[in-house]
Amino acid sequence: MLHPSAVRKGVTLRHLTLTAAFVLLGAVLHAQQAPPRDYDVKAAYLFNFGRFTTWPAAGAGGDGAVFGVCVLGRDPFGAALDAMVTGEMIDGKRVTVRRIARAQDTDSCRIVFVSASEDTQLTQILQSLVGSRILTVSDLPQFVERGGMIQFVSDGKKIRFTVNVPAATQAGLTLSSELLRVAAAVRANPKPGGA
Repeated sequence: MLHPSAVRKGVTLRHLTLTAAFVLLGAVLHAQQAPPRDYDVKAAYLFNFGRFTTWPAAGAGGDGAVFGVCVLGRDPFGAALDAMVTGEMIDGKRVTVRRIARAQDTDSCRIVFVSASEDTQLTQILQSLVGSRILTVSDLPQFVERGGMIQFVSDGKKIRFTVNVPAATQAGLTLSSELLRVAAAVRANPKPGGA
């Protein structure tokens, strides 16, 4: 299994742009003897999404001391996500990981990864998070078309992501231009109400 500290070192250099950070992540992952699991790569992306998103100064989710990365539903990451954020800070806040069972439990979350186990409830989950200033991420099919903000997609053997800019903007979040440049696709004007 990929050693998380090797990935973290490759993606947490403070002065790299997002593009360089993801290129470096790819090089570190390629150098490992055992190929990384998809969710090791997704954990690295998820952490970096927090670095390249700006939340409004007032009303940002979570308590003042932590930057919560939450997994809603069955956790596909295992220990990879916890290992990725150990000892890390975003916006001067200690990054923590929480597993939650309901969208109503997002009080300390800045990012919520919606697990595949929640597919049948996705519409209700996204509706309950409207106005919450939370970055929503998933690998569910049609996630951005259904109103989510960032969706992991497979591009051959690579993990990429697509972005729904209007959904992020509606939540008061600003996604950096570096993040948008490395996205596989950017939806600027998705159809109202989803697909």
